[in-house]
Amino acid sequence: MGATTLDTSASKVIVLAAGGTGGHMFPAEALARELLARGRAVTLVTDKRGHAFGENLPEVPVHRIRAASPGAGIGGKLKAALQMGLGLLEARALMRRLDPAAVVGFGGYPSVPTVYAAIQSKLPALLHEQNAVLGRANRMLIAGARRIAVAFPDIEKLGEAQRAKIVRTGNPVRPAVAARRPSPYEAPGAAGPIRLLVIGGSQGARIFSEVIPAALALLPDGMRARIHLAQQCRPEDLEAARDALEPLGLARLELQTFFRDVPDRLAACHLAVTRAGASTIAELTCVGRPAILVPYPHATDDHQTANARHLAEAGAAWLVPQPSFTAEALAGRLSALLADPQALAATARAAQEWGTADAATALADAVLAMLGGGARSAHADSGKTDPTLTDHDRSHHARRSAAGASAKGAAE
Repeated sequence: MGATTLDTSASKVIVLAAGGTGGHMFPAEALARELLARGRAVTLVTDKRGHAFGENLPEVPVHRIRAASPGAGIGGKLKAALQMGLGLLEARALMRRLDPAAVVGFGGYPSVPTVYAAIQSKLPALLHEQNAVLGRANRMLIAGARRIAVAFPDIEKLGEAQRAKIVRTGNPVRPAVAARRPSPYEAPGAAGPIRLLVIGGSQGARIFSEVIPAALALLPDGMRARIHLAQQCRPEDLEAARDALEPLGLARLELQTFFRDVPDRLAACHLAVTRAGASTIAELTCVGRPAILVPYPHATDDHQTANARHLAEAGAAWLVPQPSFTAEALAGRLSALLADPQALAATARAAQEWGTADAATALADAVLAMLGGGARSAHADSGKTDPTLTDHDRSHHARRSAAGASAKGAAE
Protein backbone atom coordinates (compact mmCIF):
# COMPACT_ATOMS: atom_id res chain seq x y z
CA MET A 1 0.00 0.00 0.00
CA GLY A 2 2.99 2.29 0.50
CA ALA A 3 4.07 1.90 -3.14
CA THR A 4 2.76 4.28 -5.75
CA THR A 5 0.14 2.69 -7.98
CA LEU A 6 0.74 3.36 -11.66
CA ASP A 7 -2.00 3.81 -14.21
CA THR A 8 -1.27 0.89 -16.51
CA SER A 9 -4.12 1.92 -18.83
CA ALA A 10 -2.66 5.32 -19.76
CA SER A 11 -2.61 4.50 -23.47
CA LYS A 12 -6.23 3.37 -23.56
CA VAL A 13 -9.18 5.54 -24.50
CA ILE A 14 -11.61 6.91 -21.89
CA VAL A 15 -15.22 6.70 -23.05
CA LEU A 16 -17.67 9.47 -22.15
CA ALA A 17 -21.37 8.54 -22.35
CA ALA A 18 -23.92 11.34 -22.29
CA GLY A 19 -27.46 12.28 -23.19
CA GLY A 20 -27.87 14.91 -25.86
CA THR A 21 -29.01 17.89 -23.79
CA GLY A 22 -26.62 20.66 -22.83
CA GLY A 23 -26.94 19.81 -19.15
CA HIS A 24 -25.35 16.40 -19.82
CA MET A 25 -23.20 17.25 -22.82
CA PHE A 26 -21.39 20.31 -21.52
CA PRO A 27 -19.81 18.58 -18.49
CA ALA A 28 -18.76 15.78 -20.85
CA GLU A 29 -17.15 18.30 -23.18
CA ALA A 30 -15.37 19.99 -20.28
CA LEU A 31 -13.98 16.68 -19.06
CA ALA A 32 -12.92 15.73 -22.59
CA ARG A 33 -11.03 19.00 -22.90
CA GLU A 34 -9.26 18.44 -19.57
CA LEU A 35 -8.35 14.81 -20.32
CA LEU A 36 -7.03 15.70 -23.78
CA ALA A 37 -4.83 18.37 -22.19
CA ARG A 38 -3.37 15.62 -20.00
CA GLY A 39 -2.55 13.45 -23.01
CA ARG A 40 -5.45 11.00 -22.63
CA ALA A 41 -7.43 9.67 -25.59
CA VAL A 42 -11.18 10.34 -25.36
CA THR A 43 -14.25 9.26 -27.31
CA LEU A 44 -17.93 10.19 -26.91
CA VAL A 45 -20.90 7.83 -27.06
CA THR A 46 -24.41 9.25 -27.39
CA ASP A 47 -27.56 8.45 -29.38
CA LYS A 48 -28.76 9.77 -32.74
CA ARG A 49 -30.38 12.79 -31.05
CA GLY A 50 -27.27 13.69 -29.11
CA HIS A 51 -25.12 16.58 -30.24
CA ALA A 52 -21.41 15.99 -30.66
CA PHE A 53 -18.76 18.44 -29.50
CA GLY A 54 -18.48 19.51 -33.14
CA GLU A 55 -16.21 22.45 -33.81
CA ASN A 56 -15.19 22.68 -30.17
CA LEU A 57 -13.36 19.34 -30.05
CA PRO A 58 -13.20 17.85 -33.56
CA GLU A 59 -10.47 15.46 -32.42
CA VAL A 60 -12.94 13.51 -30.25
CA PRO A 61 -14.51 10.59 -32.17
CA VAL A 62 -18.26 10.17 -31.74
CA HIS A 63 -20.11 6.85 -31.67
CA ARG A 64 -23.91 6.69 -31.75
CA ILE A 65 -25.97 3.85 -30.37
CA ARG A 66 -29.67 3.30 -29.96
CA ALA A 67 -31.43 4.50 -26.82
CA ALA A 68 -34.78 5.97 -25.84
CA SER A 69 -36.59 7.49 -22.89
CA PRO A 70 -39.58 5.50 -21.63
CA GLY A 71 -42.59 6.63 -23.64
CA ALA A 72 -46.20 7.03 -22.62
CA GLY A 73 -48.34 3.93 -22.25
CA ILE A 74 -47.40 0.29 -22.63
CA GLY A 75 -46.57 0.71 -26.32
CA GLY A 76 -44.17 3.57 -25.67
CA LYS A 77 -42.45 1.68 -22.87
CA LEU A 78 -42.07 -1.47 -24.96
CA LYS A 79 -40.64 0.53 -27.86
CA ALA A 80 -38.15 2.24 -25.53
CA ALA A 81 -37.17 -1.10 -23.97
CA LEU A 82 -36.50 -2.51 -27.43
CA GLN A 83 -34.32 0.44 -28.37
CA MET A 84 -32.40 0.21 -25.10
CA GLY A 85 -31.87 -3.53 -25.61
CA LEU A 86 -30.51 -2.96 -29.10
CA GLY A 87 -28.38 -0.14 -27.74
CA LEU A 88 -26.93 -2.46 -25.12
CA LEU A 89 -25.90 -4.96 -27.81
CA GLU A 90 -24.27 -2.12 -29.77
CA ALA A 91 -22.53 -0.84 -26.65
CA ARG A 92 -21.16 -4.29 -25.79
CA ALA A 93 -19.68 -4.60 -29.27
CA LEU A 94 -18.23 -1.10 -28.99
CA MET A 95 -16.62 -1.87 -25.62
CA ARG A 96 -14.99 -4.99 -27.09
CA ARG A 97 -13.68 -2.98 -30.03
CA LEU A 98 -12.46 0.06 -28.08
CA ASP A 99 -11.17 -1.82 -25.02
CA PRO A 100 -11.37 1.42 -22.97
CA ALA A 101 -9.62 2.23 -19.73
CA ALA A 102 -12.87 3.47 -18.19
CA VAL A 103 -16.33 4.82 -18.94
CA VAL A 104 -17.72 8.05 -17.51
CA GLY A 105 -21.49 8.51 -17.61
CA PHE A 106 -23.15 11.93 -17.48
CA GLY A 107 -26.78 10.92 -17.17
CA GLY A 108 -29.61 10.85 -19.66
CA TYR A 109 -31.01 7.61 -21.03
CA PRO A 110 -28.50 7.53 -23.95
CA SER A 111 -25.75 6.99 -21.35
CA VAL A 112 -27.34 3.84 -19.92
CA PRO A 113 -26.42 1.18 -22.53
CA THR A 114 -22.77 2.24 -22.65
CA VAL A 115 -22.24 2.49 -18.89
CA TYR A 116 -24.14 -0.74 -18.27
CA ALA A 117 -22.07 -2.55 -20.91
CA ALA A 118 -18.92 -1.26 -19.20
CA ILE A 119 -20.13 -2.49 -15.80
CA GLN A 120 -20.92 -5.91 -17.28
CA SER A 121 -17.40 -6.00 -18.74
CA LYS A 122 -15.89 -5.20 -15.31
CA LEU A 123 -14.58 -1.86 -16.58
CA PRO A 124 -14.17 1.03 -14.14
CA ALA A 125 -17.22 3.29 -14.37
CA LEU A 126 -17.69 6.75 -12.87
CA LEU A 127 -20.98 8.65 -12.94
CA HIS A 128 -21.33 12.42 -12.87
CA GLU A 129 -24.52 13.82 -11.31
CA GLN A 130 -25.17 17.49 -12.00
CA ASN A 131 -28.28 17.91 -9.82
CA ALA A 132 -29.13 17.56 -6.14
CA VAL A 133 -31.39 14.59 -6.94
CA LEU A 134 -29.81 11.49 -8.47
CA GLY A 135 -31.17 11.24 -12.01
CA ARG A 136 -33.14 8.23 -13.15
CA ALA A 137 -30.47 7.04 -15.56
CA ASN A 138 -27.78 7.26 -12.89
CA ARG A 139 -30.07 5.46 -10.44
CA MET A 140 -30.14 2.52 -12.83
CA LEU A 141 -26.34 2.39 -12.90
CA ILE A 142 -25.09 3.46 -9.47
CA ALA A 143 -24.88 -0.05 -7.98
CA GLY A 144 -22.23 -1.07 -10.51
CA ALA A 145 -20.30 2.21 -10.64
CA ARG A 146 -17.06 2.63 -8.70
CA ARG A 147 -17.43 6.38 -8.11
CA ILE A 148 -20.08 9.08 -8.41
CA ALA A 149 -18.89 12.65 -8.85
CA VAL A 150 -21.41 15.19 -7.59
CA ALA A 151 -21.98 18.94 -7.64
CA PHE A 152 -24.09 19.23 -4.47
CA PRO A 153 -23.06 18.37 -0.90
CA ASP A 154 -26.00 16.02 -0.42
CA ILE A 155 -27.76 13.95 -3.08
CA GLU A 156 -31.35 12.79 -2.78
CA LYS A 157 -32.40 9.31 -3.96
CA LEU A 158 -28.92 7.95 -3.33
CA GLY A 159 -28.87 4.91 -1.08
CA GLU A 160 -26.75 4.92 2.06
CA ALA A 161 -24.74 1.99 0.75
CA GLN A 162 -23.65 4.07 -2.24
CA ARG A 163 -22.57 7.20 -0.39
CA ALA A 164 -19.03 5.92 0.10
CA LYS A 165 -18.61 6.26 -3.68
CA ILE A 166 -19.16 10.03 -3.63
CA VAL A 167 -16.50 12.54 -4.58
CA ARG A 168 -17.64 16.16 -4.77
CA THR A 169 -16.14 17.75 -7.87
CA GLY A 170 -18.69 20.39 -8.79
CA ASN A 171 -20.29 20.89 -12.19
CA PRO A 172 -18.01 22.26 -14.93
CA VAL A 173 -18.84 25.65 -16.42
CA ARG A 174 -17.90 27.15 -19.76
CA PRO A 175 -14.38 28.62 -19.92
CA ALA A 176 -15.87 32.05 -20.57
CA VAL A 177 -17.82 31.78 -17.29
CA ALA A 178 -14.82 30.51 -15.33
CA ALA A 179 -12.84 33.51 -16.59
CA ARG A 180 -15.35 35.84 -14.89
CA ARG A 181 -14.88 34.30 -11.44
CA PRO A 182 -12.34 36.93 -10.32
CA SER A 183 -14.78 39.74 -11.23
CA PRO A 184 -15.72 41.38 -7.90
CA TYR A 185 -19.36 41.94 -7.08
CA GLU A 186 -20.32 45.57 -6.65
CA ALA A 187 -23.76 46.19 -5.18
CA PRO A 188 -25.87 48.96 -6.71
CA GLY A 189 -25.20 52.43 -5.36
CA ALA A 190 -27.79 54.69 -3.79
CA ALA A 191 -28.63 56.44 -7.03
CA GLY A 192 -26.80 54.45 -9.70
CA PRO A 193 -28.07 51.89 -12.19
CA ILE A 194 -29.60 48.59 -11.11
CA ARG A 195 -28.73 45.79 -13.54
CA LEU A 196 -31.33 43.03 -13.46
CA LEU A 197 -30.79 39.84 -15.49
CA VAL A 198 -33.69 37.47 -16.18
CA ILE A 199 -32.94 34.10 -17.78
CA GLY A 200 -35.35 31.20 -17.98
CA GLY A 201 -33.32 28.48 -19.63
CA SER A 202 -32.30 28.32 -23.28
CA GLN A 203 -35.87 29.04 -24.43
CA GLY A 204 -36.90 31.45 -21.69
CA ALA A 205 -39.86 30.94 -19.37
CA ARG A 206 -43.35 32.20 -20.05
CA ILE A 207 -44.07 33.00 -16.42
CA PHE A 208 -41.10 35.39 -16.35
CA SER A 209 -42.47 37.27 -19.34
CA GLU A 210 -45.79 37.60 -17.52
CA VAL A 211 -44.66 38.36 -13.97
CA ILE A 212 -41.57 40.54 -14.47
CA PRO A 213 -43.37 43.41 -16.27
CA ALA A 214 -46.24 43.35 -13.78
CA ALA A 215 -43.84 43.36 -10.82
CA LEU A 216 -41.71 46.21 -12.19
CA ALA A 217 -44.87 48.25 -12.73
CA LEU A 218 -45.48 48.09 -8.97
CA LEU A 219 -42.05 49.46 -8.00
CA PRO A 220 -41.58 53.09 -6.98
CA ASP A 221 -40.98 55.35 -9.98
CA GLY A 222 -37.52 56.35 -8.78
CA MET A 223 -36.35 52.75 -8.44
CA ARG A 224 -37.88 51.71 -11.74
CA ALA A 225 -36.11 54.56 -13.54
CA ARG A 226 -32.73 53.11 -12.45
CA ILE A 227 -33.32 49.58 -13.71
CA HIS A 228 -31.35 48.16 -16.62
CA LEU A 229 -33.33 45.05 -17.52
CA ALA A 230 -31.90 42.28 -19.71
CA GLN A 231 -34.50 39.55 -20.12
CA GLN A 232 -34.57 36.39 -22.18
CA CYS A 233 -38.02 35.57 -23.58
CA ARG A 234 -39.59 32.79 -25.56
CA PRO A 235 -40.02 33.90 -29.20
CA GLU A 236 -43.80 33.80 -28.92
CA ASP A 237 -43.71 35.98 -25.77
CA LEU A 238 -41.24 38.58 -26.97
CA GLU A 239 -43.61 41.20 -28.37
CA ALA A 240 -46.10 40.98 -25.50
CA ALA A 241 -43.27 41.42 -22.99
CA ARG A 242 -41.93 44.39 -24.94
CA ASP A 243 -45.37 46.00 -25.07
CA ALA A 244 -45.70 45.61 -21.30
CA LEU A 245 -42.20 46.81 -20.43
CA GLU A 246 -41.58 49.74 -22.76
CA PRO A 247 -44.12 52.08 -21.09
CA LEU A 248 -42.55 51.56 -17.63
CA GLY A 249 -39.74 54.08 -18.08
CA LEU A 250 -36.86 51.72 -17.37
CA ALA A 251 -33.37 53.16 -17.77
CA ARG A 252 -32.54 50.42 -20.28
CA LEU A 253 -34.42 47.47 -21.77
CA GLU A 254 -32.93 44.53 -23.66
CA LEU A 255 -35.19 41.66 -24.67
CA GLN A 256 -33.83 38.73 -26.66
CA THR A 257 -34.78 35.13 -27.26
CA PHE A 258 -31.20 34.04 -26.60
CA PHE A 259 -28.21 35.81 -25.05
CA ARG A 260 -24.86 34.82 -26.53
CA ASP A 261 -22.93 36.83 -23.94
CA VAL A 262 -24.31 35.36 -20.72
CA PRO A 263 -20.89 35.27 -18.99
CA ASP A 264 -20.51 39.05 -19.45
CA ARG A 265 -24.08 39.70 -18.37
CA LEU A 266 -23.69 37.52 -15.29
CA ALA A 267 -20.56 39.36 -14.25
CA ALA A 268 -22.25 42.74 -14.74
CA CYS A 269 -25.62 42.05 -13.09
CA HIS A 270 -26.61 43.14 -9.59
CA LEU A 271 -29.36 40.54 -9.30
CA ALA A 272 -30.52 37.61 -11.45
CA VAL A 273 -33.92 35.96 -11.70
CA THR A 274 -33.55 32.45 -13.11
CA ARG A 275 -34.67 28.86 -13.09
CA ALA A 276 -32.62 26.43 -11.00
CA GLY A 277 -31.16 23.99 -13.50
CA ALA A 278 -27.74 22.50 -12.76
CA SER A 279 -25.86 24.55 -15.35
CA THR A 280 -27.51 27.78 -14.23
CA ILE A 281 -26.61 27.05 -10.60
CA ALA A 282 -23.01 26.26 -11.55
CA GLU A 283 -22.61 29.50 -13.52
CA LEU A 284 -24.25 31.73 -10.91
CA THR A 285 -22.08 30.34 -8.15
CA CYS A 286 -18.89 30.29 -10.19
CA VAL A 287 -19.16 34.03 -10.85
CA GLY A 288 -20.80 34.69 -7.48
CA ARG A 289 -23.98 36.63 -8.17
CA PRO A 290 -27.15 36.86 -6.04
CA ALA A 291 -30.22 35.32 -7.59
CA ILE A 292 -33.92 34.76 -7.08
CA LEU A 293 -34.41 31.12 -8.09
CA VAL A 294 -37.80 30.03 -9.44
CA PRO A 295 -37.54 26.26 -10.00
CA TYR A 296 -39.33 24.75 -12.98
CA PRO A 297 -42.12 22.88 -11.19
CA HIS A 298 -42.39 20.04 -13.72
CA ALA A 299 -38.71 19.04 -13.69
CA THR A 300 -38.17 15.31 -13.14
CA ASP A 301 -38.35 14.46 -9.43
CA ASP A 302 -38.64 18.22 -8.78
CA HIS A 303 -34.84 18.35 -8.90
CA GLN A 304 -34.73 22.10 -9.56
CA THR A 305 -36.38 22.77 -6.21
CA ALA A 306 -33.78 20.57 -4.53
CA ASN A 307 -31.02 22.47 -6.34
CA ALA A 308 -32.41 25.82 -5.26
CA ARG A 309 -32.94 24.67 -1.69
CA HIS A 310 -29.23 23.92 -1.30
CA LEU A 311 -28.30 27.45 -2.35
CA ALA A 312 -31.00 29.06 -0.22
CA GLU A 313 -29.87 27.14 2.86
CA ALA A 314 -26.30 28.34 2.22
CA GLY A 315 -27.48 31.96 2.02
CA ALA A 316 -26.43 31.99 -1.65
CA ALA A 317 -29.82 32.68 -3.28
CA TRP A 318 -33.52 33.15 -2.57
CA LEU A 319 -35.87 30.29 -3.41
CA VAL A 320 -39.33 31.26 -4.68
CA PRO A 321 -41.61 28.37 -5.69
CA GLN A 322 -43.46 29.13 -8.91
CA PRO A 323 -46.92 29.27 -7.23
CA SER A 324 -45.54 32.06 -5.00
CA PHE A 325 -43.92 33.89 -7.90
CA THR A 326 -46.56 36.60 -8.27
CA ALA A 327 -46.17 40.21 -9.35
CA GLU A 328 -46.98 41.48 -5.87
CA ALA A 329 -44.58 39.09 -4.12
CA LEU A 330 -41.76 39.79 -6.57
CA ALA A 331 -42.25 43.55 -6.37
CA GLY A 332 -42.01 43.39 -2.59
CA ARG A 333 -38.89 41.26 -2.71
CA LEU A 334 -37.22 43.46 -5.34
CA SER A 335 -38.01 46.61 -3.38
CA ALA A 336 -36.45 45.14 -0.24
CA LEU A 337 -33.37 43.67 -1.92
CA LEU A 338 -32.55 46.58 -4.20
CA ALA A 339 -32.71 48.90 -1.19
CA ASP A 340 -30.34 46.65 0.78
CA PRO A 341 -26.96 46.46 -1.01
CA GLN A 342 -25.38 44.71 1.99
CA ALA A 343 -27.80 41.80 1.66
CA LEU A 344 -27.04 41.53 -2.07
CA ALA A 345 -23.30 41.61 -1.43
CA ALA A 346 -23.51 38.99 1.33
CA THR A 347 -25.50 36.67 -0.92
CA ALA A 348 -23.01 37.18 -3.75
CA ARG A 349 -20.16 36.19 -1.41
CA ALA A 350 -22.03 33.10 -0.23
CA ALA A 351 -22.75 32.11 -3.83
CA GLN A 352 -19.10 32.33 -4.82
CA GLU A 353 -18.02 30.44 -1.71
CA TRP A 354 -20.43 27.66 -2.69
CA GLY A 355 -19.29 27.50 -6.31
CA THR A 356 -16.04 26.67 -8.05
CA ALA A 357 -14.25 27.20 -11.34
CA ASP A 358 -12.13 24.03 -11.21
CA ALA A 359 -14.79 21.33 -11.52
CA ALA A 360 -13.39 19.95 -14.78
CA THR A 361 -9.97 19.59 -13.18
CA ALA A 362 -11.43 17.89 -10.10
CA LEU A 363 -13.55 15.59 -12.29
CA ALA A 364 -10.52 14.53 -14.35
CA ASP A 365 -8.62 13.92 -11.11
CA ALA A 366 -11.43 11.65 -9.90
CA VAL A 367 -11.41 9.64 -13.13
CA LEU A 368 -7.63 9.18 -13.12
CA ALA A 369 -7.54 8.40 -9.38
CA MET A 370 -10.06 5.63 -10.08
CA LEU A 371 -7.59 4.27 -12.64
CA GLY A 372 -4.61 4.58 -10.32
CA GLY A 373 -3.33 7.71 -12.07
CA GLY A 374 -3.57 9.85 -8.93
CA ALA A 375 -3.73 13.63 -9.03
CA ARG A 376 -2.98 15.99 -11.87
CA SER A 377 -0.28 15.16 -14.36
CA ALA A 378 0.06 17.72 -17.12
CA HIS A 379 -1.85 20.22 -14.95
CA ALA A 380 -0.03 19.51 -11.73
CA ASP A 381 0.72 23.17 -11.09
CA SER A 382 -2.14 24.79 -12.96
CA GLY A 383 -3.74 25.99 -9.72
CA LYS A 384 -0.70 28.25 -9.19
CA THR A 385 -0.99 30.02 -12.51
CA ASP A 386 -4.59 29.84 -13.69
CA PRO A 387 -6.07 33.33 -13.22
CA THR A 388 -9.61 31.96 -13.16
CA LEU A 389 -8.94 30.12 -9.88
CA THR A 390 -9.11 31.85 -6.53
CA ASP A 391 -7.52 30.76 -3.26
CA HIS A 392 -10.93 29.33 -2.40
CA ASP A 393 -10.86 27.15 -5.53
CA ARG A 394 -7.34 25.96 -4.82
CA SER A 395 -8.16 25.06 -1.21
CA HIS A 396 -11.23 23.18 -2.47
CA HIS A 397 -9.03 21.34 -4.93
CA ALA A 398 -6.48 20.49 -2.26
CA ARG A 399 -9.21 18.98 -0.12
CA ARG A 400 -10.58 17.06 -3.13
CA SER A 401 -7.12 15.73 -4.01
CA ALA A 402 -6.57 14.63 -0.41
CA ALA A 403 -9.98 12.96 -0.36
CA GLY A 404 -9.25 11.27 -3.68
CA ALA A 405 -5.90 10.00 -2.42
CA SER A 406 -7.58 8.69 0.72
CA ALA A 407 -10.27 6.92 -1.29
CA LYS A 408 -7.63 5.50 -3.61
CA GLY A 409 -5.60 4.21 -0.67
CA ALA A 410 -8.66 2.61 0.84
CA ALA A 411 -9.46 0.91 -2.48
CA GLU A 412 -5.93 -0.50 -2.63
